[in-house]
Amino acid sequence: MTQPQLAMGTPDLERAVLDRYASASEEREECLCCPVDYDPEYLKVIPEEVLVRDYGCGNPTGHIAEGETVLDLGSGSGKACFIASQLVGAKGRVIGVDFNDSMLALARKHQPTVANRVGYSNVAFKKAKLQDLRLDRDRLDAHLRDHPVSSESDLRQLEAFIHGLREEEPLVPAGSIDVVISNCVLNLVRPEEKAQLFSEIHRVLKEGGRAVISDIVCDEPVPEHLQQDPELWSGCISGAFQEEEFLAAFENAGFWGLTLLDRQEMPWRTVEGIEFRSVTLLALKGRTGPCLDQKHAVIYRGPFHSVRDDDDHVYPRGARVAVCGRTFETLSRPPYRDHFALVTPREEISPADAEPFPCDDEILIRHPRETKGEDYRSTTENGNGACCGPDCC
Repeated sequence: MTQPQLAMGTPDLERAVLDRYASASEEREECLCCPVDYDPEYLKVIPEEVLVRDYGCGNPTGHIAEGETVLDLGSGSGKACFIASQLVGAKGRVIGVDFNDSMLALARKHQPTVANRVGYSNVAFKKAKLQDLRLDRDRLDAHLRDHPVSSESDLRQLEAFIHGLREEEPLVPAGSIDVVISNCVLNLVRPEEKAQLFSEIHRVLKEGGRAVISDIVCDEPVPEHLQQDPELWSGCISGAFQEEEFLAAFENAGFWGLTLLDRQEMPWRTVEGIEFRSVTLLALKGRTGPCLDQKHAVIYRGPFHSVRDDDDHVYPRGARVAVCGRTFETLSRPPYRDHFALVTPREEISPADAEPFPCDDEILIRHPRETKGEDYRSTTENGNGACCGPDCC
């Protein structure tokens, strides 16, 4: 993934973001958000102050299920967290992470009100940088109040304390989250830290978990003089990913099944001829385990002549392609399921009895006898003796 590099003398972009969103927590700033439609049913319990201080460009909350643990990166006023709270229900859990003290104070202020209205409390707001979800910065702030740094010895003790927090008591443990959501925030992370950001998203997700991210992307590279403009950076412009690089960042971090759930047709803003628009992306984590031949096959339905998956397996339209059990399980789930007919063996083969499958080989066509069995000799009449319809011949 190619990231824009900031030249020497670049303004403090992180400070520009903090200052702008601190101000936006007190008075609504219209140019920080795109129009987004939410289900009004979930907005009824959310205080007006939260709703008007919300800044985003999409709706990643539309892909959350009951009972899940959700992490919202850049939770801001808390709107998405309060919506997710209702979607996951009393048995689910929602964690909002932000680095802006003013936004955290706003969200925490209204947390008891929302909990009282929905009838349960399942939301927590934490202070952290999105690219460093191990470090609990509320605890760091508390430590610094009690142990101010005034010498090199104090600094060594602080570094040891930070290391201990990250390694022994991470704010968000690895493999603890079902769904990571974010709304127009990833672009605000500095270019040199974005690779770490996507690595952190991958780390905290469970196997089989997913990221649903709305963000601003651009159709051309952002030139250096725009990258160094604090107002454009804090306004979600200068740090925007080029469209294809946004997907590549997830792929490079180990995600698969990347799907553009939404792509704004008209640009949100155009600067010097460069179009900036909102997209919402789904990315999955998983696909672990050995490649075993359990006699599965899949048939790509079309409409394309053939398709290639994230493991470079090719599926010609209409062909009974042999796949390993792991790939079969992958293609049995969204977002693939509707595109394939699934062919299971007549007699199930356990992983213990299965031979290794050559996943790196060329396309392998599965003979029907491999799934039915060589000795299968069943004969039926009229579909097992039953007429297939009132006008059946």
